[in-house]
Amino acid sequence: MAWQGLWIVFDGNLSRRQRTVPAISNRALPSTSPRGPAVGTNSSNQKSTANNKMPGGARDVGTAAALKPTDGPVSDKEFEELVLRLHEIQAVKFGNFKLKSGLMSPIYIDLRVIVSYPDVLRRVAEVMWHQVSSVRFEVMCGVPYTALPIATCMSLLHEMPMLMRRKEVKDYGTKKAIEGAFEKGQTCLIVEDLVTSGASVMETVEPLEHEGLKVTDVVVLIDREQGGAARMASNGLRLHSAFTLSFIIGILLRHSLVTEQVASDVKTFIADNQTFNASAPKPAAPSKPKRIPFEERVGLAQNPAGKKLFELMVRKRSNLAVAADVDTVQEMLRIADAAGPHIAVFKTHVDIFDEWSSDIAAQLRELAEKHDFMIFEDRKFADIGNTVVSQYGGGIYKIADWSDITNAHLVPGPGIIDGLKKVGGAKGRGLLLLAEMSSKGALATGGYTEKVAEAAAANQDFVMGFICQTPAKWSTQSPPGLVHMTPGVQLASGGDALGQQYNTPRHVIGEGGSDIIIVGRGIIKAQDPGAAAAEYKAAGWAAYEAALKS
Repeated sequence: MAWQGLWIVFDGNLSRRQRTVPAISNRALPSTSPRGPAVGTNSSNQKSTANNKMPGGARDVGTAAALKPTDGPVSDKEFEELVLRLHEIQAVKFGNFKLKSGLMSPIYIDLRVIVSYPDVLRRVAEVMWHQVSSVRFEVMCGVPYTALPIATCMSLLHEMPMLMRRKEVKDYGTKKAIEGAFEKGQTCLIVEDLVTSGASVMETVEPLEHEGLKVTDVVVLIDREQGGAARMASNGLRLHSAFTLSFIIGILLRHSLVTEQVASDVKTFIADNQTFNASAPKPAAPSKPKRIPFEERVGLAQNPAGKKLFELMVRKRSNLAVAADVDTVQEMLRIADAAGPHIAVFKTHVDIFDEWSSDIAAQLRELAEKHDFMIFEDRKFADIGNTVVSQYGGGIYKIADWSDITNAHLVPGPGIIDGLKKVGGAKGRGLLLLAEMSSKGALATGGYTEKVAEAAAANQDFVMGFICQTPAKWSTQSPPGLVHMTPGVQLASGGDALGQQYNTPRHVIGEGGSDIIIVGRGIIKAQDPGAAAAEYKAAGWAAYEAALKS
């Protein structure tokens, strides 16, 4: 007999003694059975000693060479031994158990226990590996958490790279959902311990595919035969199971480890609690909320500036805002006069002009009255409440005196709304909150956008709407009395060298769900700003009318 490996024993005086021991054998497992193909490792007439404790508490530890698996013929008798071993370590229990779903079940599968039995863990890993021996894949990923040690064992035995899915993605560090080294386009095998409905598997498939990995196959130790395989098949996944619950019950019944009544109860439970009906019609996709016309939203707006804007858009048949991002006051006033007849909103950046005074503000107000548009100072306030009170109402610009609308980031918290309202509320002004931005890589997404939407809904007396990109994709629909304005619009989609992303009016209004298009360079850089504004007005209103009909 070949001697390999080591015993390592610590005595009471912490001195170390060493002696050689026989290598761990690779217990064989069957290649075929009613539950499908499986495989062992080598000889079937050696007994595994992996779980034998040695004097002093040490365990028999095999070498890497002894752990290397090999395929070979095996018997159904040896496969039965694995089922019996799972029953012996109480991985399979009978009684009356409450499942996660709330159902009471006569059988409970607890595969978490196998981590305490290395011989079982290894045999389980080898059975599952054989089930996918003909499947092509480059990496594998265990479903958290019970399948992780199984996947790890398979990875070690067969030198197959493994990935891990985080069940809870951290909000610090790399913030990754999938950990490990991989390349987009690789095929990933999913490893699961137990399948009932297949929901946990699908929760793992989604983040893997999001990272660019392909998923076509799933391997599982036990299929409870309650619809998981059918659900996966409906999603283009092949399920490879080592056991079915019926096969396990059959083995235990033959060895008198369960009664005929218990076996019957389990079969009835399986039949009565199917989780997926392949023939049932798929539920209809949630219907798209019907677009509410501007004239109906007038009465839903709680902010006076918001109400005025809806009325103005209906009156002028325009949902166009022009962004006058120019350097001089003279140029700004020229564009306001030229584009004014076609726009609903005139947007300024007062701090980039070459000069400012109350007389200039008065000239702009006169043009707003002449051409019937509202003034929006794109100030993007982002300080604490007390500071924005001074910035909005004082300083050299005195923004609240001449601008109907301004905007703010919610980064400082809802206190910024209270501060601005303290100045603008009595003047009938309106506030737009920045929920999303049009620049590439903007951080105003996801959870931040949701918080902004919540704050707006809670402060509709002063908040009149949002600066945003795709409100139609938000997880919750904002109140219809709030307006959505989207910058970065041109008649042709694209971008610039500084990361500004452009979308067409039809995309912004129709697909994105916005109300107002904000156009800058497409108008202010045009040879005839008035003609360009008329063209954008027509495109924006046509997109709005098409959205009403969709």
